[in-house]
Amino acid sequence: MRAALSPRRALPPGPGEPTLVAATGKRLIVAFTTRPELRGTFGGVASTHWLASQAGMRMLELDGTAADAAVAAGFTLQVVEPHLNGPGGEVPILHHAHGDARPTVICGQGTAPARATVAAFRELGLDLVPGTGLLAAVVPGAFDAWLRLLRDHGTLSLATVLAPAIRYAADGHPLLPGAANAIAGLAQRFREDWPTSAAVFLPRDRPPEANEGFRNPALAATYRRILDEAEAASGDRVEQIEAARRTWARGFVAEAIDRFCRTQRVRDTSGRCHGGFLTGDDMARWQAGVEAPVVHEHAGYTVCKPGPWSQGPVLLQQLALLDGLDLAGMDPAGPAFVHTVTEAAKLALADREAFYGDPAFADVPIATLLSDDHAAQRRALIGEHASTELRPGTIPGQGTDDPVPVQAPDTAGEGAPGTGEPTVQDKPGDTCHVDAVDRWGNAVSATPSGGWLQASPVIPELGFPLNTRAQMFWLAEDHPNALAPGKRPRTTLSASIAVRDGQAALAWGTPGGDYQDQWALTFWLRHVHHGLNLQEAIDAPMFCTDHAPASFYPRRAQPGSLNVEARFAETTLAELRERGHGVRIRDAWSLGRLAAAGLTDGQVRAAAHPRMMQGYAVAR
Repeated sequence: MRAALSPRRALPPGPGEPTLVAATGKRLIVAFTTRPELRGTFGGVASTHWLASQAGMRMLELDGTAADAAVAAGFTLQVVEPHLNGPGGEVPILHHAHGDARPTVICGQGTAPARATVAAFRELGLDLVPGTGLLAAVVPGAFDAWLRLLRDHGTLSLATVLAPAIRYAADGHPLLPGAANAIAGLAQRFREDWPTSAAVFLPRDRPPEANEGFRNPALAATYRRILDEAEAASGDRVEQIEAARRTWARGFVAEAIDRFCRTQRVRDTSGRCHGGFLTGDDMARWQAGVEAPVVHEHAGYTVCKPGPWSQGPVLLQQLALLDGLDLAGMDPAGPAFVHTVTEAAKLALADREAFYGDPAFADVPIATLLSDDHAAQRRALIGEHASTELRPGTIPGQGTDDPVPVQAPDTAGEGAPGTGEPTVQDKPGDTCHVDAVDRWGNAVSATPSGGWLQASPVIPELGFPLNTRAQMFWLAEDHPNALAPGKRPRTTLSASIAVRDGQAALAWGTPGGDYQDQWALTFWLRHVHHGLNLQEAIDAPMFCTDHAPASFYPRRAQPGSLNVEARFAETTLAELRERGHGVRIRDAWSLGRLAAAGLTDGQVRAAAHPRMMQGYAVAR
């Protein structure tokens, strides 16, 4: 068995430089990790920011449930990671109640406005939905989804769970280096094109420094007003939550969003100025829905994901492709493992491009895609050499003879500030994630995103920008992910819960756009098949491919590409190149921002990524 890492530095490692070594047998032994896997019996929260994790743990200490913890953490993430998510964004949430066979999915993905049609964009001379500005806004779904989770599965008051977010927005928080970098890179755009964003993110007319205390008084005022109106409506907890939902969807928040989209024209990635299609009526017609997850049985677990309006089934399709292969016999950081998992990802992502969309509008053959027969046909395509073709499956009656649309690599607008998934420390592909478990056995996994500061101007009365999730639609009427009014865009956002014997064995996920269900899968395989604990599986060197068309503007594809962290052994990299992979070496700690929390034999377990040095788990 080859060593997992190249011996480029002598032991012991310096601070922040964990080193992994391989031992004999089938298991990767972690000699030194960034931190331990946390264990306890009370509860745990893991997220992409330490303040969010601590806010969630505070709710558990107040005898709140995992739902209360996740909601408090989610609203805190909107404040402390404004370059990665915001109140104007969206979130898929999985909630598992102890004893239930499966979790439920709360769909916090808003829908396209009534006026947003393919014809409307064609009339504007556009063949892609711009990646920034107001045209790409759909109904912001995160707020209603969080409050539905709180109403149905929480026990604490709205005031209690909103308190940490309001405090950090009003009194300030240390600004993350990634957020400071993002603001500095956009300062010129804010001053010239988006002055309302400059008013919030350029205090004293300069970009804030990393770790400088940063406040957003307008956002704090928005949440205080929502809370005041809710408490004035009733003294009952549930009625207050319902009143807050109405204030968001039909009250002053919806009115401000409607007015801004009607009256403002802002420059976007098309190079021109446009208003927005989103209206108050669109806001009033939508609310977060609850639905069953899509599932796949794997290694004694029921793995649960959101439906094909998300990217979630991609992970399940990869599991189906890998079923029956001797994954445990492969070095989890060796060339055979990396090659096999990557080729499975290419096939699953190709099916995503051909078939996934909002099942309320498109006939998505999800049962066929997860069937043994389909997996067997597709598995036969995994050879010893890396594929450079986009190969969706063939399903009778699904029109898969039509080519999957792909933008040319030199598409105009690529690299424009704010396009694509937001970045952390100049690394592509990111957003937020939170997992929570409580002592009663309840669990939550959620991936909030959208409404980040890079993509759209701040609405001054509210203190936050809108999302740009409509950029994920195709402007091709016959595509399952074609733009249509009232339709959910097929998002990359994905959360995961694995259930075993009626228990939420694990809730996990990661930011990362198109990489989310690649990194989440690799973590899961190393944990289940190689016996790594949660922190070991997170700390192990990561990889991913850009083989399929990107979900974000300008929709690039890079066939045969393979991104790998620099910690892989040189012998592994050499063999991957021999197999035909377009290996691209990334920084040693740059791929993946995983978080995980679960329950095993009555014990809580939790872990979070060390990458970018901001994710933390809390447990006791």
